[in-house]
Amino acid sequence: MTRYNPKESEPKWRAAWAERDVFRALTPAQAGDAPKAYVLEMFPYPSGKIHIGHTRNYAMGDVVARFKRMRGFNVLHPMGWDAFGMPAENAAMKGGVHPKTWTHANIAAMRADLQLLGLSIDWSREFATCDPEYYAHQQKIFLALWKKDLVCRKRSKVNWDPVDQTVLANEQVIDGKGWRSGAPVETRELEQWFFKITAYADDLLSGIETLNRWPDKVRAMQANWIGKSRGATIRWALTSPAPDGATDIDVFTTRPDTLYGASFLALAPDHPITRRLADRPEVAAFLAETAKLGTSEEAIEKAPKLGVDLGLKVRHPFDPNWELPVWAANFVLSTYGAGAIFGSPAGDQRDLDFSRKYGLPVKPVVLPPGADAATHAIETEAYVGPGVIYNSDFLDGLSTDDAIAAAIAKLEKLGRGEGATTWRLRDWGVSRQRYWGCPIPAIRCGSCGVVPVPDEQLPVLLPDDVAFDQPGNPLVRHPTWKHVDCPACGAAAERETDTLDTFVDSSWYQFRFASGNLTDRPVDKDQVRYWLPVDQYVGGVEHAVLHLLYARFISRALRDCDLIDLPAGEPFAGLFTQGMVTHETYTSAAGAWLSPDEVELNDGAAVETATGESVERGHVEKMSKSKRNVVALDSFVADYGADVARWFVLSDSPPERDVEWTDAGVEGAWRFIQRLWSTVDALPDGAPGPLDPVGDVGGEALALRKLTHKAIKAVTDGVDGFRFNVAVAHVHEFVNEIRKVDGTAPDVLAARAEGLGVLARLVAPFMPHLAEECWARLGGPGLVSEARWPDWDRELAADDTVVLPIQVNGKKRGELRAARGAALTAEDAEARARADDGVARALEGLTVRKVIVVPDRIINIVAG
Repeated sequence: MTRYNPKESEPKWRAAWAERDVFRALTPAQAGDAPKAYVLEMFPYPSGKIHIGHTRNYAMGDVVARFKRMRGFNVLHPMGWDAFGMPAENAAMKGGVHPKTWTHANIAAMRADLQLLGLSIDWSREFATCDPEYYAHQQKIFLALWKKDLVCRKRSKVNWDPVDQTVLANEQVIDGKGWRSGAPVETRELEQWFFKITAYADDLLSGIETLNRWPDKVRAMQANWIGKSRGATIRWALTSPAPDGATDIDVFTTRPDTLYGASFLALAPDHPITRRLADRPEVAAFLAETAKLGTSEEAIEKAPKLGVDLGLKVRHPFDPNWELPVWAANFVLSTYGAGAIFGSPAGDQRDLDFSRKYGLPVKPVVLPPGADAATHAIETEAYVGPGVIYNSDFLDGLSTDDAIAAAIAKLEKLGRGEGATTWRLRDWGVSRQRYWGCPIPAIRCGSCGVVPVPDEQLPVLLPDDVAFDQPGNPLVRHPTWKHVDCPACGAAAERETDTLDTFVDSSWYQFRFASGNLTDRPVDKDQVRYWLPVDQYVGGVEHAVLHLLYARFISRALRDCDLIDLPAGEPFAGLFTQGMVTHETYTSAAGAWLSPDEVELNDGAAVETATGESVERGHVEKMSKSKRNVVALDSFVADYGADVARWFVLSDSPPERDVEWTDAGVEGAWRFIQRLWSTVDALPDGAPGPLDPVGDVGGEALALRKLTHKAIKAVTDGVDGFRFNVAVAHVHEFVNEIRKVDGTAPDVLAARAEGLGVLARLVAPFMPHLAEECWARLGGPGLVSEARWPDWDRELAADDTVVLPIQVNGKKRGELRAARGAALTAEDAEARARADDGVARALEGLTVRKVIVVPDRIINIVAG
């Protein structure tokens, strides 16, 4: 027998796949009656090199794609690059390299790395979103949405970095400062482009109910982000007009049942009334402080509560003699409702924290179940649950739900409010003040306003001759690029210098992949009708909200623009969010992060290889370049081969959970590959082929055939159910069992050949290079990647035994293994059950009154 050598085997089989063009998707006409399977992983940002942490996402998708192909599906499994974005501009500013050069160099490196993994990618459909051939069509989509009235311009709050002269995303604001410049961030209002995603709020929310192959967690996150709230809009009458002349303040609330617990009104920092009072020093100081938070809802939510009394008062809608103060507060969002709330501190933690800080009254109005109205009090924690209303006049004694309805009815009768629905979802701001993005196809004319770029002038290409030697968007200061004639009147005009949010790039790429290499239009309706929706989408849960929500919106918008034929508007039928690959972290004596290859571990102690100094071993965390706890894919493959990496990341834990990368785990995967290969290689020369019929056999050969067909069923069920680690465990078990059979009688050899041929096909989606080598060693025809997935024989796969749980007085205390269909008497069952230690302990001191046996199901012992 020989050892398996991945350095020789893996390049050989990758070349064979490429030569035969195995993974090119067939056209519908070529596929005939074969069902289709569109498998897609969230495409990567080309940031540099692929490391082991990236491999799990792609390995999982590849298992599905290879499995489906072997089961007779016409598979589309493409790959591309989400290539626009700030990192390329940062590289340009830091290293003087053009974003295009930096991006394409990274794409080349990452493509080579991904190809090392042996992924079954149809590379003929590859594209990068920074390719003019891609973003030219994105500009056509933008114009189609604009024509459909799904695009608008309006003023919006942004995080502004005064040093870099650019808008920052919320995640780029760290402790109130720009992540790159370190300058305090300002909140500004700029004219921005928006997609009207709110026009589809109801459809996007109701569509979640149809996504039964999405994780419940992701569906809940989407629903919460859309945030449909039913409640009331209340008009609070000011005791005297506000500086802007307003006589009422509108407040939306989902809890009008707590109105009698109100102690204040709070306005958002950018509410019109707050702004009109900014000439007061205390209000100006408040606004300056809140501006440091930026626009991130998460940062605002976590910030210490801050407010200022605006010196105004309102009358309670149910009691005109009851006056409440009006404050401005940093936790009130102008984007929710009317940008104002009423504070009912006993029932809302934010309101309670605010009231305690500023000495405002706290009046409980919801009595929790079982609580005593005479003693119930709110101290440091608000009660937000249901209950019975009290201290609330006409609402007393009602449940919270009934009180909400009664309060709304009263408001409507008094003319002080009405029932209303509001949404958390806001229109999608797509403007970005940067160079490396898709140019927005619009022109600003002094006479005509903002007009679309005519079709015949598309695409609007990015200029290459830009400089990054000063902050801000290079497109703004380019000497010629932005200067054009107005297409409507011919006067001198300027191009739009904002570029599109990169989430736009990734919102429609699934349709472009399906369409092939079109040149005349963004998507091919016929191809989209055939391939979409994506059958299996794989990616990180960090994209559970924005990317997926935007893609769902764009699908509906393209449908309504008659660009695609996708009636339900859902682009992804199945979604799986994989866990991360984690690794221990290391820091040097100087406090610098160290990579694993810079550290030596000896008897639990860690030292820096270069200096011999002690290294601090930190937490096990997600592999990330920032903490340098990554393992480079190319160097790992050079040492162990790609199949070891694939096998390890799929085997150690359920795919939705994190998996820790360890040297011991790697060595275990390497040993198993050698063990599997030696099992195959031990089949004597001259044995039957892996697809030769076995015939009727008995004894050892029949036992092996049963093991083989049970393995087929178990692994098939594991892959089908996205339980890859379970499938891997069954492969381990099968290899262990088949190694016990070394007979050379003709019937045993035939069963061994069948079993090993099955084994090669079962591991093909997981370890494709090794599987090809095994298939060739067994004399299998063609490539195993093109072989049919094995079917199991129902009789051979049936279990001969069953495991019966044993209950004592209704609680499980043990198990009993019995032949399937065995007619156990009560006496037999009791005798065998007593042999179980757990059952014996449970029966100590008790008398068995009755034994109930449900054949093949359960044994229940009643004792007293």
